[in-house]
Amino acid sequence: MTPGTSLVVPRPHCAVFSVTALTQQFPEPADIPATGVLFVLVSGPGVAIREGDTPQIYVQAGLTPAIRAAGTIEYLGHRGSVPFYAAELSEDFLLPRGMVVSGVRDLHGRIPDEDLAIAAYAVRLIASATANRICGRCGTKTVPMLTERAKKCPSCGLVIYPRISPAIIVLIIWGDEILLARSPRFPAGMHSIIAGFVEPGETLEQAAHREIKEEVGITVKNLRYFASEPWPFPDSLMIAFEAEYAAGEITIDNNEIVSAGWFGRDNLPPLPSPMSISRALIDLWAGRRGPRT
Repeated sequence: MTPGTSLVVPRPHCAVFSVTALTQQFPEPADIPATGVLFVLVSGPGVAIREGDTPQIYVQAGLTPAIRAAGTIEYLGHRGSVPFYAAELSEDFLLPRGMVVSGVRDLHGRIPDEDLAIAAYAVRLIASATANRICGRCGTKTVPMLTERAKKCPSCGLVIYPRISPAIIVLIIWGDEILLARSPRFPAGMHSIIAGFVEPGETLEQAAHREIKEEVGITVKNLRYFASEPWPFPDSLMIAFEAEYAAGEITIDNNEIVSAGWFGRDNLPPLPSPMSISRALIDLWAGRRGPRT
């Protein structure tokens, strides 16, 4: 790779969790319509699916009475004229015949990407609503705002938006190799690229340089933006960069990182899932060739 060369335009799979199939219409309906509604049933970090060659994640409005009694309901948006809602299920809720709960990650490749994004969005909004049922400032029960995606405290007026946690992720290139590292949280053998959360008072660029230095002890140059990905596990926004190695020897922190090294295209270790932006970065790099500089 020639120094200064950027990655090509990101492919669509760089953001499989981007909810492009729904549009939000505010103010949202004050009451859930009796017919023509689709629900995603959320149970913890998973959703209920109707099993089959292509699992189905939606149920019709005919189940509304049972769903209403089950827990929190969150408006997701509209697809055309059809409103979509997420419904939180209690542990003792009896699923309709033929339905089981599946983790969102497990649905990748089994359902269309737009449905996968909606399933993840439903889980994310239910988790946010659950976390913000009570005002953190005065302890009053919050109420949904129909004019935007937020909760409001009727007592002190605090407005609470769904949490978004920005995180950087960086592909570090040295000639014809990339730096891959292993977290103790990864499946056996899997390596990925450097990532970490942005701290208060930091720019994205500062966070990238800090995380790289902390985790693997090197410095980088020519940091360039690649793409972003809403990563709903549980509430991250991944901002991806590529950078070139500048100086230093790899020194792992033995906390976030337990091993790291330089890898070429012919000796890559097990990599993250294709649904991740980290894999998108690696795959795009793997399609290029260039001498080590």
